[in-house]
Amino acid sequence: MALAPKSSVAKNVLNLAASIEGIEFKYQEMPMGGNALDLTGVPLPEETLLAATQSDAVLLGAIGGYKWDKNEKHLKPETGLLKLREGLKVFANLRPAVVLPQLVDASTLKREVAEGVDLMVIRELTGGIYFGQPRGFGTNENGEEIGFNTEVYAAYEVDRIARVAFETARKRQGKLCSVDKANVLEASMFWRKRILAIALEYPDVELSHMYVDNAAMQLVRNPKQFDTIVTNNIFGDILSDEASMITGSIGMLPSASLGESGPGLFEPIHGSAPDIAGQDKANPLATILSAAMLLKYGLGEENAAKRIEAAVLDTLNRGFRTVDIYSSGTKLVGMQRNGRRSIEVS
Repeated sequence: MALAPKSSVAKNVLNLAASIEGIEFKYQEMPMGGNALDLTGVPLPEETLLAATQSDAVLLGAIGGYKWDKNEKHLKPETGLLKLREGLKVFANLRPAVVLPQLVDASTLKREVAEGVDLMVIRELTGGIYFGQPRGFGTNENGEEIGFNTEVYAAYEVDRIARVAFETARKRQGKLCSVDKANVLEASMFWRKRILAIALEYPDVELSHMYVDNAAMQLVRNPKQFDTIVTNNIFGDILSDEASMITGSIGMLPSASLGESGPGLFEPIHGSAPDIAGQDKANPLATILSAAMLLKYGLGEENAAKRIEAAVLDTLNRGFRTVDIYSSGTKLVGMQRNGRRSIEVS
């Protein structure tokens, strides 16, 4: 298993769950993002990518920070993440957003709107405007500077993410909403055409379509109408972050990025929060839950995954909260203590 730095709390939880279930892990910690830039001068060293591809699963910590914001694009931490996803050929990003009963009052939405929300955003991860060509800078016919990107999808890219989405919806409540902008964008018109074609293979799944601007509004207005959402790279990036705030904190949400074969990539959807770095304030639960997704989706160890999920719930039931989810009457703790509580109840 390849590990990014700063995943020590999740590693401790993994080790305890593994010891109970009789699983043995071998870890290899490799530099990535800002850490790699400082050590090697590049955001994704070849050695890191090689270790990742040779692993059974990859657990990734936060990789960025203000320090590298002004770097040229090829030397930004985020470029390393895009290259890692591309190198691992992980095209399906699963981002669950669940409002836990213990945290319903931490949501920015009214209790009656947030209570009971349980949805999954499935984001296409390796295509679309983040990777499309042509892209770059230039000059238009009036001699003005321009920047441009291309939103492009091939049929196979839409078809394979559609099948992941339909299979996931089939295992949940049997409802799939495809989000696009087919009233304006040709790439979205093509996306919808392919989704409809693949839908013929899944007559048992209820399919609907929604424009992305409406979907963004509906996520705030009535999030319980959604079960499984499938969408392209950029829309999925935005909507899954929006969905995370319904749960009370982006620090609670894990994700799994899967391909057709090879190791999966598991990471919290939040960034590095450099403003609180080194202060023991960060919420470790998203990374711990990402470790649970690693066990479930990456290694097929469902019992161990359930142990971790149960430990997180028990920790919340006992009232332990980091600052991002703290409310009156609960116990404010730091990252390390909250992580230890998860370990103790595993």
